[in-house]
Amino acid sequence: MKTLLKNCYAVSPEDGLEQKTDILISDGIIARIGNIDGESGAEVIDCGGLTALPGLCDMHVHLRDPGQTHKEDILTGCMAAAAGGVTAVACMPNTVPAADCAEVIKYVLDKAKNASAKVYPVGCITKGLKGEQLCDYHELKEAGCVAVSDDGRPVELTAMMEQGMIGAGSQGLAVISHCEDLKVINGGIINEGEVSKKLGVKGMSRLSEDTVTARELAISGVCKVPIHIAHVSTKGSVDLIRAAKAAGIKCTCETAPHYFTLTDEKLLSRDADYRMNPPLRTEEDRQAVIKGLIDGTIDCIVTDHAPHTAKEKSDFEKAPNGVVGLETSLAASLTVLYHNKLLTLSDIVRLMCVSPRRILNIPGGRLCCGAPADITLVDINEQWTADPMRLHSKSHNTCFKGMTFKGRVKYTFLDGRPVYRDEKQD
Repeated sequence: MKTLLKNCYAVSPEDGLEQKTDILISDGIIARIGNIDGESGAEVIDCGGLTALPGLCDMHVHLRDPGQTHKEDILTGCMAAAAGGVTAVACMPNTVPAADCAEVIKYVLDKAKNASAKVYPVGCITKGLKGEQLCDYHELKEAGCVAVSDDGRPVELTAMMEQGMIGAGSQGLAVISHCEDLKVINGGIINEGEVSKKLGVKGMSRLSEDTVTARELAISGVCKVPIHIAHVSTKGSVDLIRAAKAAGIKCTCETAPHYFTLTDEKLLSRDADYRMNPPLRTEEDRQAVIKGLIDGTIDCIVTDHAPHTAKEKSDFEKAPNGVVGLETSLAASLTVLYHNKLLTLSDIVRLMCVSPRRILNIPGGRLCCGAPADITLVDINEQWTADPMRLHSKSHNTCFKGMTFKGRVKYTFLDGRPVYRDEKQD
């Protein structure tokens, strides 16, 4: 099977590629890049006006499978990924049962064989996410894990986290930390500040994130093992990570589009679709996150895609935290960062494709001959409005509902196979 992408503007920073060109896909790989007049037997797609990017990689998603498939499952989550131009996802381990053994990892990988994106499992740091006993990292690595995390909750004991970082690191597994002090949170549901006071609800102090971020960086510095800080949302954490990197500490980090797009002012609506953990913060925090993306302190943009049902989200104060984001992440990043001339297209590709793969040590992220044909075609200027009911996810709890974006995915190819086509193309 051959497909010829004609007249696309291709951007691949790892290959020094940023130009108008043609791309020939043959048998799942990129066969040629350049001026291709024709190819016998190839389906030709006129990509005039479209930008070709390597398929994106989201290293922080919750697919809810096994155990909570009424919210999402591996196949629907990957359909949402494809609609957002994402061809690889790393799925978090807070499933039911938790992904703390080879049996659960095998289930995930078996179910992902026919998915619309490549799925890379993240195992647990501790058994059952309880923070009491370390997992068998050799077993998890052999089963197919690329990283470990107790995401959804922190590893509360410093000594346990230290042992986990050393043990997982010895197996070549990335360690992803959910930085939260549960005793500081103490039942808080949104950012602690003026908005929480106006609403009369208990706030979540930024100390919760900042103190555990500082702890993880200290462990990394002392033990000389890498740490990846998940979903950075505060100015304090950005500043800590920047200083740690300058000091030579082996750390990387990520943020999500809602942290550089929205603030806690959205919570004045008392709509739980704007509740996630960590929470939306202040304008000062939002600007600090943007600065961290610009100066390289923040390595990746992820979604922390966290599906919940409409019924669960109906009660503002009792709803679980989390929002879906796979289908809006690229659009939000283009709208806020690229179209405001804060970052280039190559910067966006590094943040959403190259760096996550490097941190997880997984292949892909290139447009070059011989590479897997995981390709996203985007109209970077098309405007569209996010409609929750048109999402491909089983759940519709998006914090971007009703927001107009500039930049829309038109096609997504996985190993040369079209796994998404914007219905407006028909």
